[in-house]
Amino acid sequence: MEEEKIEAGREPLLSSNQGRPRKNKYALGCGALASMTSILMGYHVAVISGAQKYMQEDLGVSNTQIEILSGILNLASLFGSFAASYTSDRIGRRATITIASAIFFVGSLVITFATNFVILLVGRFVTGIAVGYALMIAPVYTSEISPTSMRGLLSSLPEVFINSGILLSYVSNLAFSGFSVNISWRLMFGIAAIPPAFLACGILAMPESPRWLVMRGHLGEARRVLVKTSDSPEEADARLQDIKEVVGIPLDCNEDVVIVPRSEKNKENIWKEMFTDQSTPAVKRIIFTVIIVQFFQQASGTEAVVLYTPRVLAKAGLKSDTELLGATILVGLAKLGFILVATFTSDKLGRRLLFLLSAGGMVISYVALGFGLEIIDWTHEENFSWAAVVCILAVVAVVMSFSIGFGPLAWVYSSEILPLRLRGQGASLGTVMNRIMSGVVAVTFISLYEAITVAGSFFLFAGITAIGWVFIYFCLPETKGRSLEDIEMLFE
Repeated sequence: MEEEKIEAGREPLLSSNQGRPRKNKYALGCGALASMTSILMGYHVAVISGAQKYMQEDLGVSNTQIEILSGILNLASLFGSFAASYTSDRIGRRATITIASAIFFVGSLVITFATNFVILLVGRFVTGIAVGYALMIAPVYTSEISPTSMRGLLSSLPEVFINSGILLSYVSNLAFSGFSVNISWRLMFGIAAIPPAFLACGILAMPESPRWLVMRGHLGEARRVLVKTSDSPEEADARLQDIKEVVGIPLDCNEDVVIVPRSEKNKENIWKEMFTDQSTPAVKRIIFTVIIVQFFQQASGTEAVVLYTPRVLAKAGLKSDTELLGATILVGLAKLGFILVATFTSDKLGRRLLFLLSAGGMVISYVALGFGLEIIDWTHEENFSWAAVVCILAVVAVVMSFSIGFGPLAWVYSSEILPLRLRGQGASLGTVMNRIMSGVVAVTFISLYEAITVAGSFFLFAGITAIGWVFIYFCLPETKGRSLEDIEMLFE
């Protein structure tokens, strides 16, 4: 047992198991509660796919307006991520989660009672701001609240919950589709206003991030939070010392409240440290890595695969809406299932291995999907065929491969490699890149496959993902078992 602890990297932090189940459950509960905003995000991103038919019939919304309503989320989320960066450092991580919940609530109600396209657009924009908040704050809070032994598990929760929200939106589409046209789509959006109300109450029981507390000089409160969220008292002390060193507080300072050096709070200095000559080589590599990892997560094209699954399944011989919707739900279940696999194995197998397996599996799956679609086009086969089976299996394989690595671990890795002093701004930059590429893929995919065929599009995604595999292999060090404050040394 001691050998396993030594291999984990920081023997003193894990030398005691007394109270571990209770403390780990507490950290797990905090991480799960913070990640509830991610369920709302996933739900709002995907629910319009099934609601748009009824919105068009009820309000006369055009196809172009539906595209605008779908894409406005990505634009608005950029504003939300930057706003979340400001509020998370200014008023705290927990308060930022509360703001995200409130914005989701307002956005849901605006859409539910909309009477025309303009009001729908306003509601979707408001919801998009909340999406940006959720994308930024949930990974940051969970990584900062997590003990070293559970950081991979807890930091994967936002991605797990995003996909849970997507799956719930599919179920909602089916469940409310039987109502009248003017009621069905409103119920699909309106039901999303219920969870934020309960989440706002639950947040009251959550502790503030210990790192934010130290940044504000509240050492006593930070120490109490760390004791509850660490595997042992030794780990709590070590984590506190690490944070104090980063913030610039003397290590021998044991006061409950101290004055933090002003330089730590200077946002201008933080941006200069990231993008000017003041930046160290390690910081430059970390920022570059965060941006590129988020680029490849979306440029790999899985959002296009999920978005256009019905078209692929239709080529496979599935004709009715019930068959297509049922198959889409199964794809969603497979996606969620393998994200859970990554969640519970990343702390054992490591981030790097899962990244490589994920990217490699996606490349193979994309190539298989491309060839399957080419064969269907060549043979003009409209009925169910062996090539169609290959396409269906390839779609599932793409989703599964993405979910075991790139899906959840891009957020985990980005959050944990950012130094404390840069975490708020750095996480926002990663979120901006993620949302930009998500929007580019969603907006350009139809034009892309019209220009180079659907199969050609997936061959292109295979090439992009292969480049991502090379980047991971040569540029991403393993972070498993290391404290957040030690990780910066890996990029020296």
